[in-house]
Amino acid sequence: MHPQIIKYGSPEYDEMLVLRTKILREPLGLTFSREDLEKDKDDFLLAIRPSGNQRIAACCILTPLDNKTGKLRQMAVDDTVQKSGLGTAMLAFAEYVAAKEGFEKITLHARKVAAGFYKKYDYKIVGDEFTEVGIPHYEMEKEI
Repeated sequence: MHPQIIKYGSPEYDEMLVLRTKILREPLGLTFSREDLEKDKDDFLLAIRPSGNQRIAACCILTPLDNKTGKLRQMAVDDTVQKSGLGTAMLAFAEYVAAKEGFEKITLHARKVAAGFYKKYDYKIVGDEFTEVGIPHYEMEKEI
């Protein structure tokens, strides 16, 4: 397994974008706007390419909110390898990068169907259910 921080606009970023589109946008009938992608420019773009795999199979973005808090967003694992531990590995890598950067807390908007995954890793729901991109979400956070 090869976790990595990738550069905005690189071939790896384009590969990450294909995965994010396939898993997070297409099922909802959505696409990314130029403005959506501009938000990625100054963030930590994280990805995992499994050993022996030619393409990125898991990714997420860590956005600094301030010098103590990072927001995890755009977490995606290719549907062909879900339930294989890649999501757990991606989350662990994101937490490692956040801690290395001096963050003390990670916050995220979890799709309601994914909230149980984050709960397993000590993320707590803060606030009420809300709708984002047309589906139910919870805000969750964890002290790291």
